[in-house]
Amino acid sequence: MKSNSLLATVAGLAVGATLGVLFAPDKGEKTRKKIADKSLEAKDHLKDNLDEFIETASDKYASIKEEGESLIKSTKENLIKKVKSA
Repeated sequence: MKSNSLLATVAGLAVGATLGVLFAPDKGEKTRKKIADKSLEAKDHLKDNLDEFIETASDKYASIKEEGESLIKSTKENLIKKVKSA
């Protein structure tokens, strides 16, 4: 859900910025430059957010994997202890 709202926010900002530039009283060349600049800013912002999302997901995966391995190890040790005591 967080990524959906983030994407919607970025898209809204891009559309708002584009509309603001299009309705500004500038010459066509300046307007096209502003649109190009805003597009690059939006692309960079989106890339940064995507990189952050990937890093967070990778960290979560590593954490879950580590917890799972620890749980398997402790369960195995407890099972071995119970078998030996039986």
